[in-house]
Amino acid sequence: MELNNPSNLLETPIQYIKGVGPRRAQVLESLNIHTIKDLLYYFPRKYLDRTSIHLIGSIKTDMEVNIVGRVKSVNLRKMKRGSFLTATLADHTGSVRLMWFNGSDYIYQSLKAGDLIAVHGKVADYKGNVQIVHPEYDKLNANEISLSTGFVIPVYPLTEDLKKSGLDNRNLRKIIYLALDSLSEIEDHFDKKQQEDFKVCSLNSALRNIHFTTSIDKLEESIHRLKFDEHFFLQILLALRKNKIKENRFTPIGFKTKYYNQILKNLNFELTGSQKQVLREIIDDFLSENPMNRMIQGDVGCGKTIVSILASSVVVENDYQVAIMAPTDLLAKQLYKNFKAVYEKLGVECSLLVGSLKSKDKKKVLESIKAGDSKIVIGTHALFQKDVAFKNLGLSIIDEQHRFGVNQRQMLLKKSSVPNLMAMTATPIPRTLAITYNGDMDLSIIDELPKNRPDIFTSHIEKNNLDTAYNFIREKVSIGGQAIVVYPLIEETEKQDLDAASESFDLLTQNIFPDLTVGLMHGKLDSDQKNKVMEQFMNHEIQILVSTTVVEVGIDNPNASVILINNCERFGLSQLHQLRGRVGRGELTSYCILCSDSESPNTKQRLNVLTKSRNGFEIADEDLKLRGPGEFFGERQSGFIKFRIADLTTDGPIIRSARMKAFDIIHNDANLEAPSNSLIKERFDNEYLQLFLKTTVN
Repeated sequence: MELNNPSNLLETPIQYIKGVGPRRAQVLESLNIHTIKDLLYYFPRKYLDRTSIHLIGSIKTDMEVNIVGRVKSVNLRKMKRGSFLTATLADHTGSVRLMWFNGSDYIYQSLKAGDLIAVHGKVADYKGNVQIVHPEYDKLNANEISLSTGFVIPVYPLTEDLKKSGLDNRNLRKIIYLALDSLSEIEDHFDKKQQEDFKVCSLNSALRNIHFTTSIDKLEESIHRLKFDEHFFLQILLALRKNKIKENRFTPIGFKTKYYNQILKNLNFELTGSQKQVLREIIDDFLSENPMNRMIQGDVGCGKTIVSILASSVVVENDYQVAIMAPTDLLAKQLYKNFKAVYEKLGVECSLLVGSLKSKDKKKVLESIKAGDSKIVIGTHALFQKDVAFKNLGLSIIDEQHRFGVNQRQMLLKKSSVPNLMAMTATPIPRTLAITYNGDMDLSIIDELPKNRPDIFTSHIEKNNLDTAYNFIREKVSIGGQAIVVYPLIEETEKQDLDAASESFDLLTQNIFPDLTVGLMHGKLDSDQKNKVMEQFMNHEIQILVSTTVVEVGIDNPNASVILINNCERFGLSQLHQLRGRVGRGELTSYCILCSDSESPNTKQRLNVLTKSRNGFEIADEDLKLRGPGEFFGERQSGFIKFRIADLTTDGPIIRSARMKAFDIIHNDANLEAPSNSLIKERFDNEYLQLFLKTTVN
C-alpha cells in the first residue's frame, strides 16, 4: 500500500509507515495508535533543547552535551552475562569514549569507524577521562536524517512493550518524521478567519512543530493551538448540551408559597443574602418553560441544605415529587433526618431509599414512591435502579454531585416527567474546573456563612506535640464540647507507616482518655453499626469520635468543637477544608488541629494556606495548583473527556477563550450548518458526538 494513494492520508493504517510493519503496529495499537493521525496525536512528554553543539575538548563531567564527530574505533566485548560496546569519537578538539552495555549488538552492526555522528548524553568520569554511557546518536552521513541534533528534541512516553519491540525514542522520532514527510498539508478544521479570530496557528504548523521544531517560540505556539483544540471541542459539546436542554419545553412550576412561607416562619435564623439570591434564581428556573439545569456551589457550612428544602417545597406544593441523591448512606440518612424534621410539620411524607434497607421495608418504600404518596425521596445510587418508578418526579437534587458519573445523573433524570436538575456541592470548585466539568449548567454560588457561625481556629503541629493536642481536647470536652480525631487509614500496611483509626482507637481508649467515652467510625463497619455510632455521637453519649474520612460529609453535630486530623499531608487541601467543616456548626468557638511530621516544604506551604484562610474557593484554587485536577475530586467522572495535552491546572486563559469562542459559534449556528463550520462539525461528529448523545437527556 503506497502512502500517496489513500484519499485521506491521515487515516492510513500505521503499519504502512516505513519502519513500522505488522509487529510494531500491533504494539502501537495497544496504545490506541492505529493510523497516522493517531501517531501525530501521540504527543511528547518533554523536550530536550539540542540547538547548540559542544566541542569535545570543552566537555566536562556531569554536563548534558550535544557533540558531533567521527567514529575512530568500535569494539564489542562478549561476556558470560552479556556484552558491552565501546567506541571512540573525535573532533578537531579532542576525543571521548562512548559505551553501551547489554543490547549493543544492534549498535555494533550499525556503527562503523569513519561514520560522522551526532551524539547526545551525560558526561561521566572514567579513570580520569571523560566518557558517555548509553548516549543517543544519529548518523550524519549524506543520506541519513538527523532527528536528534539541531532541534528541540521530543521525548515520548514509552511502555515496556514499545521498548521490547525495539521502538526507542530515536526510532519513534524517525517513524513520526516519515509520517509527517508523507503529508503535503494537514487539513485544518478552522478556516483562516477562525484561526485569526481565535489567535491560533494552523493545525498543519502545530502538528509539525509539536514533534519537530527549530525554536521554543514555535513549540509554544503549537502547544497553545493543540490545547485550544481540546478545550474548544469540549466546550462545543457543553454548549450543544446546554442548547439541547433549553430546547425542551415543559409546563412551568408555579411559585406556590404556602409550604415555603411556613418553613421560613419556623426557622430560628434568618437566611443570608446569598441564600436569598440563589433561591430567586431557582424560582426563576421553575417559572421558565425550560427545565432547570443548575449547580449550587457553596462553601462548607454555608446553608445549602435549607436552600434545597425551600426549593423542594415549591415543587411538592405543585403536586410533583422530589428525589435527592447522596453519595453515601451516611449522608443520605443525615439529609433524610433534616428534610423529615421540616416536612413532618407540614404533613408531607418523606422516604429513605438506600441499599441497606431490608427487602420488606424497601418494597413498602417503592410502592409509596410509585403511588406518589412519598413526595420527597432521599437515597443513594438505589434511586436510579430499574425497580424505582416515580409517579410524577419534578425535581432531582444531587448532593456532592462530583461524586457521581455523568451517566448516573442522566439515569435519574430519565425517571422525571420534568427533568429539572439541581446539583449541589460543598467542594468549592476552581473556575477552570467549574466551566469544564459543569460548563453546561447555570451556576449559583452561596458565598456567605450564616451570621451565627463561630470562628474555627486552625493550627499545625508536629507529631511529637500530640500530647499537647490531647490535653487541649480533654479541656474542651470537660466543658461540654465533643471532639473528632481523624486518621487516613483503617489499619496499618507494610507500605504506609501511618497511625490507623482502629489501632489508635485502642491507644486513645486505654491510655490517653480512659475516663472518657471514645467511639470508632470507619468504612468497614456495617450500616447498622455506623448508624448506632452516629446516633451516640449526636446524642453526646460519645465524647470523642475516632474516624476515617467517612466523617468528611454527613456529620452535622453542633456540639463538636475540636477536630484533630492526623497525617494531614496525606489529604488534599479541599478535603482538609471539608473535614474542618465538621466543627463550627453550632455556637461554640471551634478548633482544627492539623498534625504532620512531614519535613517537605510543599506540605508546609499547603498547610499554611489552610491555617490562613477559611475561604473554600481560595483553598480550592491553591489545591488545584499544588495537586492538579486528576486528584482534585478523588475519583474520575464517568464518561468524561481524557485530555491528550490540555491541562486544567494551567490552562485557565485558554479554557476561557475556547469557551467563549465555542459558545459564540453554537449561539450563531446551533447545528453547525454554516460552511465555515463544516469541518468543525465533521471532527465533532467523529470524536465527540457519541459522548454528547451518551450524556444528554432527550
